[in-house]
Amino acid sequence: MKLEFFKPKRIVLKSHPDYSEKWVQSIIAEDPTMLGLGDLVLRDQERMQPRAGRLDLLLQDEETKRRYEVELQLGTIDEQHIIRTIEYWDIERKRYPQYDHCAVIIAEDVTSRFLNVIGLFNGQIPIIAIQMQAFEIDGRLTLVFSKILDELQQGYVDADEDAQVAPTDRAYWEARASKQTLSIAYELLLIVNEFDEEIELKYNKFYIGLSKNRQAFNFITFRPKKTRLNLEIKLPKSDEIDAIIEEHELDALEYRSRWGQYNISISEDEIRHKRDTIKRLAFLAYELRTA
Repeated sequence: MKLEFFKPKRIVLKSHPDYSEKWVQSIIAEDPTMLGLGDLVLRDQERMQPRAGRLDLLLQDEETKRRYEVELQLGTIDEQHIIRTIEYWDIERKRYPQYDHCAVIIAEDVTSRFLNVIGLFNGQIPIIAIQMQAFEIDGRLTLVFSKILDELQQGYVDADEDAQVAPTDRAYWEARASKQTLSIAYELLLIVNEFDEEIELKYNKFYIGLSKNRQAFNFITFRPKKTRLNLEIKLPKSDEIDAIIEEHELDALEYRSRWGQYNISISEDEIRHKRDTIKRLAFLAYELRTA
């Protein structure tokens, strides 16, 4: 059945007598998933900050435990609220360094001027800007949240810079980690070579990456330890990937949202018995890189 087009009426909450910031705050607190930032739950509301006022909302991802410091503003965004958002984020990350933290500012109107200002911080500070719009539809009010500035996904030094960053060799990593875990890295390379024979290992000071035609090609990277190897797979977090990891009982470490990667700890025994699963995840990351 063809639906009839209906134009909703935009409501400006800043100038509306019946709606306030507290009202919006309570709506988000009841269902934080409406922000589009994932499966979030409310940790705290109006959280007192030492000598700095109150944090509107503290949200947390149930799976990754990542925390989001949220500042709300009705009307047009201004510098005072931007500074407050960053200040609250900084206080919380220092108080609870065991968590990954992200600053979130929500306003009815995020102008290009202040969007550019927020963008200056992005990369140094994980910050997200969300524009909130209220609409009246058939005598009811609804809120629509649109992410207009996402945090910058940072990766390891790659592509044009990678060749200049502290190259090492296998002997360096055997001394730093072990021959055992270096053999795991080599087995992982053989897995990758099954779908791309041109890829090689590239030894760097802080991690072992991949290269193709002498250019960095890091859809997965390796961090060998003494007895295990941390495999970092660059894939967006999804229920599908989570299900694969859980079903095959891979030793998954915390997902790093800022880097956009899954982290899996692998032993010498697991590389043999869970080879097909690891190959499947590596190939998904390869496809994403080459798409």
